[in-house]
Amino acid sequence: MTDAAPAPAPSAPALRPLVVKATGGLDRPEAANQAFTVAAAAVAAGARVSLWLTGEASWFAVPGRAAGLALEHATPLPDLLDLLLAEGTVTVCTQCAARRGLAQADLLPGVRIAGAAVFVEETLHPQAQALVY
Repeated sequence: MTDAAPAPAPSAPALRPLVVKATGGLDRPEAANQAFTVAAAAVAAGARVSLWLTGEASWFAVPGRAAGLALEHATPLPDLLDLLLAEGTVTVCTQCAARRGLAQADLLPGVRIAGAAVFVEETLHPQAQALVY
């Protein structure tokens, strides 16, 4: 009989980083809502999440604009966005912001503007999973 300490319990494997790209806004409300819902669910599961707002989805980074999307049986978009801003990263694509006349000062606190090089860096991270809606 030995006095060896018990072996530590195996730890759960780390969750993969998730990059979600939303390409639709009020023009495609279900796709937009799905992108936010999946990103928020991943945050709730403990994953590192980066949400990219491109095309018409860029408008959701402007104060008050997320409230314009309301779908029956869906969590309100502002609630999902608040969670993602608190626990993840939210980015508006540089070109998309420029085409819409949006500058950093026009966006919600915590939203960044970044370009393709940053998106590629995030998606090429080892083990990263990218989803496009």
